[in-house]
Amino acid sequence: MKRERMLQVALGLVGLVYVAMIYPLYTDLAHSKWLLEMKDACEPMFLSWFIALGPFLLLAARKPSLHRSLITFAACQSLAHASVMTIQTVEAWKHGVHRDFTDVVLFGVIGGILLALTLEKRKQSALVTQ
Repeated sequence: MKRERMLQVALGLVGLVYVAMIYPLYTDLAHSKWLLEMKDACEPMFLSWFIALGPFLLLAARKPSLHRSLITFAACQSLAHASVMTIQTVEAWKHGVHRDFTDVVLFGVIGGILLALTLEKRKQSALVTQ
């Protein structure tokens, strides 16, 4: 039960953070002239992805046992995002462009926590049924 509560808290926090990304997306789109001049226009697309996932994580926080596949998806998606960002950051450093690892660590931690809490619950329930 303690693990379930920790998962609920984690889902609530991640869901709120993802929904809160609407503000940076809005400010990016409000300054669309700046956005058009950007060489990397992927950020608004990624923000919209996380904003769309946020409310579903908030709904899953109410009863995580009913939403295991969504939680596993969110965890794997965060880990995949962290992996891609790691490669991009290392490649940028090779070309003399300094990029911060903050987002890599953040999404790696989010994915790791969600996956650990979700998978551990599955192991326990498999042991109980045997």
